Amino acid sequence: MADELEASGLGPAGLASIGSVALALYYYYVRGDEQRGQFVGLWPATILGFAAYLKLSRQERTSGTDEE
Repeated sequence: MADELEASGLGPAGLASIGSVALALYYYYVRGDEQRGQFVGLWPATILGFAAYLKLSRQERTSGTDEE
């Protein structure tokens, strides 16, 4: 199942982002804690940005070894 998620582009970072959006909505609307909901709502962009950075750095390392 993990391979299927990775192949579809929805890896652990995607799942964590979806979970943090759900958590942010829960805090904001259900618990009424708007400040915490907004704070948690900022996490998906950070998670996805970090995942993109790691993927690019991994690709850069592998393409650097192919040229040698």
